[in-house]
Amino acid sequence: MVDHVSGAQNCLFKQYQQVVRQTLRDIVPDLPDDILDRVELTPTKDPLHGDMATNGALLAAKPARRKPQEIAASLAERLQQQEGIASAEAAGPGFVNITLSPGIYQNLLPDILLQGAAYGESAIGGGKRVNVEYVSANPTGPMHVGHCRGAVVGDALARLLQKAGYSVLKEYYINDAGAQVTALSWVVYWRYLQKIGTSLTEDAFAAMTPTGLQYMGDYLLPVADALAEKYGAILATPEKTPAPTEQWFETVRRAALDAMMSQIRADLEALGISHDVFSSEADVYAGGEVDRAIKSLEGKGLIYEGVLEPPKGKTPDDWEPRPQTLFRSTSFGDDVDRALKKSNGENTYFANDVGYHSQKASQADLLIDVLGADHGGYVSRMRAAVQALTDGHTAFEVVICQIVRILKAGVPVRMSKRAGTFVTLRDLLDEVGKDAVRFTMLTRKADAQMDFDLDLVIAQTRDNPVFYVQYAHARCCSVIRAARDMFGGDVDAALAGDAPQLHTIASAAELAVIRRMASFPRTVEGAALAREPHRIAYYCGELAADFHALWNKGREDTTLRFLREDEKEASLAKLALVAAVANVLRCGLDILGVTPVEEM
Repeated sequence: MVDHVSGAQNCLFKQYQQVVRQTLRDIVPDLPDDILDRVELTPTKDPLHGDMATNGALLAAKPARRKPQEIAASLAERLQQQEGIASAEAAGPGFVNITLSPGIYQNLLPDILLQGAAYGESAIGGGKRVNVEYVSANPTGPMHVGHCRGAVVGDALARLLQKAGYSVLKEYYINDAGAQVTALSWVVYWRYLQKIGTSLTEDAFAAMTPTGLQYMGDYLLPVADALAEKYGAILATPEKTPAPTEQWFETVRRAALDAMMSQIRADLEALGISHDVFSSEADVYAGGEVDRAIKSLEGKGLIYEGVLEPPKGKTPDDWEPRPQTLFRSTSFGDDVDRALKKSNGENTYFANDVGYHSQKASQADLLIDVLGADHGGYVSRMRAAVQALTDGHTAFEVVICQIVRILKAGVPVRMSKRAGTFVTLRDLLDEVGKDAVRFTMLTRKADAQMDFDLDLVIAQTRDNPVFYVQYAHARCCSVIRAARDMFGGDVDAALAGDAPQLHTIASAAELAVIRRMASFPRTVEGAALAREPHRIAYYCGELAADFHALWNKGREDTTLRFLREDEKEASLAKLALVAAVANVLRCGLDILGVTPVEEM
């Protein structure tokens, strides 16, 4: 997942990476371009070793037939002569550590303030069209916490990619053509029969259904009530028993789906999520997209009639070989070929997914599906299908989200009052709020299991990551309000990037905060390329920690206090620092979909 597109020019790392590469080119004039392109400039792990480090000498050593330490010494000597570089030192087996002049960081503050919400934006995406499909919960009931993580990760990923210069379409795929929706429809019909006063018992009705009675939660009662109010008893026989299926099924199915999707949309809205497109599996099939995709694969010689080998773990005694229509997915890296049609001629679930992804691929350069942990085996077959359908022109990626366990007092809990068998998203939102849910879901990498501690996410302590970050922003806002009371209209110029005496911001703690802000554009690009929005949550936590540390130092050292009435010009300079922190936190929280509160 690497995109070789020029990034934003507002990133100090980008700017000085070019300086390092050009200097290295001067030292080794015949250095191949592909080697030069691999020269990196990364933050040092220890500030005592400088601000940035480069691997340029290591990479150049072999083609130059020189020792890396020798090249590193020459590179360090020349870099020290570059404007804005305070020192450069060769280190280790061939690295060069670089320390920038304080003025570089001081002058970054007006830039951050002038860019405002655009700070950290990048051109690395190059306008590439990306379809991000996420949530896509089966419309058979309320969204539960298992859907929640994928919803938050997908939404934050879409926001992150937009920040990095991609053209993003956010899509929800409604699985409304399978057996689960059929089962849902029969349950709603049973609830309807109960509402109009049927004499049938539940067991007797269940015996008439093709699926048995599933999804018996109370959330379906309003759907049955609405059907009874609208249609009376005409969807049943005069004896109020089941009418022929063709008389009622589509009406009930549509009512159930509309009600469930209305509830799902409301839950997503409460979570701060909106999609650009809602696609229906049933519509994809009815529109002929599945058949067209299969014919396309057939025309490429990738379809055949065959018998699959027994699945792993099966023995010949319990495996019945049967001829099926198969897709040669092994030609594209899959471990086995995949069935598109069953032996009875019906499409498999995979066939419908092939048709759906064919439809998406025609309008995108990259497809990203955000899926639950139980879909890991789906990745290779779908990647093979997309590659085959598009001749490799459209890429396909999957972000897997592991399960979330809800804890209270250290014990797993079940919160739902209505469903009774799972934790609903609405229950979770009512308990802790949107911001706590979104931020906490992004404090771990998506494919790592996580515990969601209800006590922790409402605690007002530094151990609560969302409180800690929001509190940092609120503190910034409180300083700005106090500055207005102290200095009046003079504050506006500083907030707009015209702050005097920026050179007075020179302490190690102050420069550490600015260094952290300088790395935000680089963090955005790295997170976007890796498809890892949790990196932004980590970053916000680190910036908040740096700012809180600076705040606390001001209690002991008066020269570090943000506002001093007798030092107006220096205070306005420090105010620019505070305002820049608030701005960068807002930029990060916007990617995460979390509110930057101004008071706590």
